Amino acid sequence: MSTLRLLGDAASAAQAIPPYSEPDGDAELLDAYSRAVIAAVERVGPTVAHLEVWSDADPRARRGRRGSNGPSEPSGTGSGFLFTPDGFLLTNSHVVERATRVRATFPDGASCGAELVGRDPHTDLAVLRVDAPAVAPATLGDASRLRPGQLVVAIGNPLGFSSTVTSGIVSALGRTMRAQTGRVIDAVIQTDAALNPGNSGGPLVDSRGEVVGINTAIISGAQGICFAVPVSTAQLVIPQLIAEGRVRRGWIGVSGQTIQLSRRRVQINHLSAPGAVLITEVAPNSPADVAGLKARDIIVGFADSPITRIDDLQRLLTRERIDKATTVTVIRDGAQLTRWIMPTDDDRARRGEP
Repeated sequence: MSTLRLLGDAASAAQAIPPYSEPDGDAELLDAYSRAVIAAVERVGPTVAHLEVWSDADPRARRGRRGSNGPSEPSGTGSGFLFTPDGFLLTNSHVVERATRVRATFPDGASCGAELVGRDPHTDLAVLRVDAPAVAPATLGDASRLRPGQLVVAIGNPLGFSSTVTSGIVSALGRTMRAQTGRVIDAVIQTDAALNPGNSGGPLVDSRGEVVGINTAIISGAQGICFAVPVSTAQLVIPQLIAEGRVRRGWIGVSGQTIQLSRRRVQINHLSAPGAVLITEVAPNSPADVAGLKARDIIVGFADSPITRIDDLQRLLTRERIDKATTVTVIRDGAQLTRWIMPTDDDRARRGEP
């Protein structure tokens, strides 16, 4: 039987194919890229922990607790990274949601329990604390200096493969993304650095080895479309999570939806845009109820700012608005009304407190 010969013998091949040599300058460019990635990984990589999470909500955890074969397998995994010398660690809120136990394992093999300090589902961020390891913490950088096309590096533990590094570029800036709570996260970084389940909570790092984002989401079915919460958002949230375990926001007690007003209505009420928020429900005894707001009212202004969609209202209900009287402007039966309203603490309201 004869076989197809794809290559000749070594001697003839050596004569036919000249040795490959890289064009001048390409090797140096490749080395520069590699050096940037390696330097970023060497600086931040030791701070990145593999998080294993146990939850009572997971049936496997309950079976493992009742059985005699030791602890069950974790119900979830993710990534996190140290950002202070005394053991504070940043990750995603959805990684540690309903967690009853968390274990952090670092690249040097050190493993320890991690205590949940606080989490904020609205920005998908959480802070944990571990016994301070002998590792220099990661440096939080400045996401406002990022530019589309800039080199970024993602470090994490995708699909159980610890200490995995991927690199790419900043694909776009200023994206918005909805958290699981429905609130919008602003200024999200889009990158093509490959992310997979398990990367959640890991750092997105620039070429200086500074953390510029916290990897949080991918688009299912898409390739090269990944998102990170900017470190600027984390820097606002972290102090509140450490101090109080949560982020306080204003609450007025309405459910609503974004609607489009007619051109005539916009002209009659001298509005700047056709969008507004239709109130669908008012919680009893809430600030909105006390202010006299009703279902079917249309909110067009709050605190002297125009309201064109539900996200505008959520952005304005910050910690600074709590227990401070402000104005809300609505359209009711064609007439424009302004009422005073005093937002309360959203967490306090959920517990039924005044």
